[in-house]
Amino acid sequence: MSKILAGLNPAQRAAVSHLNGPVMIVAGAGSGKTRVLTHRIALLVESGVRPWQVLALTFTNKAAKEMKERIALLVSPELARDLWMGTFHSVFARILRRHAADIGYTSSFTIYDSDDSLNAIKQVMNVLGISKDQFNANAVRSRISSAKNQLISPEEYERLARDLFSEQVARIYPEYNRALRLANAMDFDDLLLKTIELLDLPATPDNAGPLAYYQQKFKYILVDEYQDTNRAQYAIIKRLAGTQGNLTVVGDDAQSIYAFRGADIGNILDFERDYPGTQIFRLEQNYRSTKNILAAADELIKNNKDQIPKTLFTENVRGEPVKITQCLDERDEASAIVRAIEEQVRALKLDLKDCAVLYRTNAQSRAIEDGLRRQGIPYNIVGGTAFYKRKEIKDVLGYVRLLVNPNDSESLLRVINTPPRGIGATTMEHVAAYARDHRQSLMSALGAIDFVPGVQSRAIQRIHEFTRLLQKYTALRDKMSPSELVRSLVDETNLLQELKLENTIEALSRRENIQEFLSAITDYFHEKPDATLESFLEEVSLLSEVDQSDGTKNAVTLMTLHSAKGLEYPVVCIAGLEEGLFPSQPVGGTRDPNDIEEERRLLYVGITRAMRRCFVFYAIERLRFGETARALPSRFIEEIERSGTTEHVTSFGTKPHLRESASERTREISHLFAGSPVINGRTFARKRRETHTAHSFEDEPRASYSQIEEGTTLEHGARVFHETFGEGRVIAVAGFGDKAKATVEFPKFGRKNLMLKFANLKVL
Repeated sequence: MSKILAGLNPAQRAAVSHLNGPVMIVAGAGSGKTRVLTHRIALLVESGVRPWQVLALTFTNKAAKEMKERIALLVSPELARDLWMGTFHSVFARILRRHAADIGYTSSFTIYDSDDSLNAIKQVMNVLGISKDQFNANAVRSRISSAKNQLISPEEYERLARDLFSEQVARIYPEYNRALRLANAMDFDDLLLKTIELLDLPATPDNAGPLAYYQQKFKYILVDEYQDTNRAQYAIIKRLAGTQGNLTVVGDDAQSIYAFRGADIGNILDFERDYPGTQIFRLEQNYRSTKNILAAADELIKNNKDQIPKTLFTENVRGEPVKITQCLDERDEASAIVRAIEEQVRALKLDLKDCAVLYRTNAQSRAIEDGLRRQGIPYNIVGGTAFYKRKEIKDVLGYVRLLVNPNDSESLLRVINTPPRGIGATTMEHVAAYARDHRQSLMSALGAIDFVPGVQSRAIQRIHEFTRLLQKYTALRDKMSPSELVRSLVDETNLLQELKLENTIEALSRRENIQEFLSAITDYFHEKPDATLESFLEEVSLLSEVDQSDGTKNAVTLMTLHSAKGLEYPVVCIAGLEEGLFPSQPVGGTRDPNDIEEERRLLYVGITRAMRRCFVFYAIERLRFGETARALPSRFIEEIERSGTTEHVTSFGTKPHLRESASERTREISHLFAGSPVINGRTFARKRRETHTAHSFEDEPRASYSQIEEGTTLEHGARVFHETFGEGRVIAVAGFGDKAKATVEFPKFGRKNLMLKFANLKVL
């Protein structure tokens, strides 16, 4: 048996060995998907297929790098290096650079990230006189991106527009595309659309065309995470696969969670229909999780109707139950999460980096971060401000991008007055108007600055100095190494000197970041001596959040559930299992069954990230959008409890009676905390008042809380006892009746805002 097939289980071996024709590998969570994909590619190469005839598409650079490293061990580093392997966007950017002239671009086109696209859209809105207060630019960008992913042209979008917002987007969309082309730039979505445009170019008597060329070139196509492909990606794959149909897709419909990005689960559900004669292989043995974790996940996902039948199993140990913890509020939830992490690190002898906290929305991280900071536990947020998106780094990148593509208008607008050089917004408005009137780029307009009306002589002089600086370093590109060129350019711009003179903590931190960037670019060209500035900029532009996360730092990882797919951790904590939060509240209040199924798949992804322990948390009340509101346990809690592999506890010492449904449990919680709270055995009662005021401890150190019967008062500064947080001191009281609140400072848990109706405080 080939060493490539050795060590595979029977299902994996069958999936690897069937090399020809359309193949769909349904790979359950933790079933060795990457192993099968890499061994299949290695077997193709071993069987005589040349590496450059294999196209393998992934969704992250991290996945592509890992697969290439594994293939290198199975065949050879030389053969692995010649594979066409990478993300959809990186592979097709490579193709587009080869054929840019065929679709009206130069090979040095810029790739705009989401921030660049947003700025370009804002510029278009300004020109069209569309109010950014009335029409949110981010929402406009999202609509245009969605249209591109669905292959909806500006003309078709205009025809389909049915409301005022869509009508405004229909005005912006074509002008935004024109601005991109004028800047010799493409956004992320264009990397797919322009590839389709390239492949659809007609053949000529002298040239069979790009489509025929790449269909002949790529004898075998493999696509990872096929359930996450959108319509544009589907269209490219369909074209490239052609009639020979040696297409292998690997995925799991149960992990399709990116509909908001345009992913179409129908691509994997309908694969057999699209490619007749498809061979299907199911990978159902899970190697990642314990039996209890897998059982809870399986019980959850079987509630979805639209799915490919599969039954996951594992030979791993049974393990501990999935622990479901009911908390008082988001701060109590954070404290419970921290305690769970501390306990597991001690009990299982783990590092902090073995633990992950997952949540539905980024806003949930604040309370969790506070909880970790209080205990001095380091953490790393995936999806925070990534290094290459920081302002000072984007400024340096702006200069570098202009050396590569002088027509890049967004980079030009970013750096022309950074650091300040006396070229203001009014001047650039005159330049932009001149550029529009003459249908040329901003850089071309700067070249004619002496003829631009309305620009002051001092600004003209400054612009000449700026353009001479860029021309100097453009001319030096062939005389200096890329890293030396960038270092010298940064030095001459005085960016570092300006930040040093500012001498604030923030400015010095930004200066350190620029120096770190210069080190990074030096390392890049040291490792890749044949690389170019174009390739460096392309790699930076296409980095995903997961690609930029630092897995070496010994810290707890915090991230959204969407960011967690493809990862695994010994300990996973999932926060916020409440109705309206997870599953999320539908826009407009109308609940689509498909949305619920996607939310369920999202939780399934979260649970199946866990290897040894999985913790689920929900709160009785939560502060959202500035208001504290009661919360209902998520319907998903009831679903995973049916597995019989869960344990349900509270964070505050009261063991809940486990009911058959989450709704019954919610009613029980309401009963437990209903009625008026008691202080020293006395009950709070409503007292009529014409007015009431929130008192602060600092303003009135002895102000009494005027709502308590029989003369009992809850004074500012009073010492109280809470059964979860222990002893504390009252620092403020507010409200009356059921809305009465107290702010209490607890030495171990910090400041907490408590609803007195539920707090059960006792005065000491």
